[in-house]
Amino acid sequence: MYCFLADLNNHFKQRNMHTVYPQIKKMSPLFVVADLEQSLNFYTQNLGFEIDFRYEDFYAGIIRDGFSIHLKLGYSAIKNRVSNSDDEHIDLTFEIADIHDVFEVIKTLPVTIIQPLRQMPYGTEFYIADPDGYTLAFLE
Repeated sequence: MYCFLADLNNHFKQRNMHTVYPQIKKMSPLFVVADLEQSLNFYTQNLGFEIDFRYEDFYAGIIRDGFSIHLKLGYSAIKNRVSNSDDEHIDLTFEIADIHDVFEVIKTLPVTIIQPLRQMPYGTEFYIADPDGYTLAFLE
């Protein structure tokens, strides 16, 4: 008896053996922001990022420790983002060291803390929101 699914599965297995995927050198999430300057200030002044590049007045890249985020001026659905924080929707997670010390510093900054420092089965974490309501998790 002919099995189409088995034949299809074998085809893809054979095809993938010969496929060469490019090496990923860098990956950058893109956040759509309502005010580019406000976002740049938030990330550089509060989280230690540096401006990597700017393109005209609507696009920028920020970088820290070799990791980057791209920011693009546009419609920011902040209301949806704030409502997502109710169910602990996370947009970006930073895995860090010395989380207790970092949290003590974060508490002194003008940032919105969504989830205070807490111990979870997978580690210690806290969440903050950026000016556009993106939820940033910090985990150790």
